[in-house]
Amino acid sequence: MSAATACMPLVPPPPSSPRHGSTGKPAMAAAEVGERRKPGGMETDMTTQSSHGGEERRGEGNGDGEVTMSEPRAVVRTLACERKPYVAGFAHWRSIGRPELPEMDPILSFDEFEFSAPAAFLDHPHRGFENVTYMLEGGVSYHDFSGHKGTINEGDVQWLTAGRGVVHAEVPAGNGVQRGINIWVNLSANDKMVEPRYQGLASHGIPAAATGDGGVSVKVIAGECLGARSPLRPRTPALCLDVALRPGARLRQPVPREWSACAYVIGGEAVFGDASAGARTLVVFGADGDGVDVRAKDGLAAAAGARVMLVAARPHGEAVVRDGPFVMNTREEVEQAREDFRRRRNGFEMADGWTSDHAVPPPPCADTLGVDGI
Repeated sequence: MSAATACMPLVPPPPSSPRHGSTGKPAMAAAEVGERRKPGGMETDMTTQSSHGGEERRGEGNGDGEVTMSEPRAVVRTLACERKPYVAGFAHWRSIGRPELPEMDPILSFDEFEFSAPAAFLDHPHRGFENVTYMLEGGVSYHDFSGHKGTINEGDVQWLTAGRGVVHAEVPAGNGVQRGINIWVNLSANDKMVEPRYQGLASHGIPAAATGDGGVSVKVIAGECLGARSPLRPRTPALCLDVALRPGARLRQPVPREWSACAYVIGGEAVFGDASAGARTLVVFGADGDGVDVRAKDGLAAAAGARVMLVAARPHGEAVVRDGPFVMNTREEVEQAREDFRRRRNGFEMADGWTSDHAVPPPPCADTLGVDGI
């Protein structure tokens, strides 16, 4: 999905409860971890079953979720996010990728989105980054030029490494508002032109963990938490956790010292050290420290607890030049990407003559080179 533009759609009101929703159907046909297909030459990991069979693991340590971490990171910034409508059926709450925080190396954008008809991301290209879509409610259907298609349903995640080039379309999967989280993660200069790759986990296949007292439950989308490890292998090393906390419950999560780290409060109110953050607030952590300490606010006013998306990733320390759906290191590389797409070469060959199942006559404002997509 998106780093939004004019003919497109994107996220939701905070859930009434911090508990994880996982009632959606699997995004892909059931398959064992590691099964791979190559539709049209593109590598696809049809991962719908976790290494723990999708069962919840109980973390070791005490009841408040304490794990090995000696120095929690300090909060250096909080950003409240506002709903930004673009067209009918498309709006988002952007936390990273806005003027106050253009990027957080290697995280290029972080959106909570809402998506409904008549909005649609029509056939459009990507190059140079990884695109993460995690559905909170409803679903998003997709189809790309290699023949890869399906639906990311509630609780499912898709981790797309666009690499040298992908052309795809994304549309709402059902009636009403579809809600989710979308994150763009930059690729290093050495990885910009790797072959594209899809990795996906159905909701029931995302490894789950909980503290011994059940105060904290976690869906481990990428990385490791409380003894549960995700089978997803992002090209840019990353941690991505959906954390639900009962009132007063706490999680101390290790994060490598050199990684950038942030937390997005989906619902409720969470406390990070001395800083408190409510729904649709991004919390940015400083570089010093080896972990993040988060707890749900206690008391009658916080009876629902909190739900937090914790994301961290290893920075590249490289120049970033982005233009619509392309993210490269130099302006020349971006122009080359645009030319490669126009001429259907260097990764975009399969786009020649291809249209998605979702293609419709484009509206007057439609320009596939100006469409960021989801």
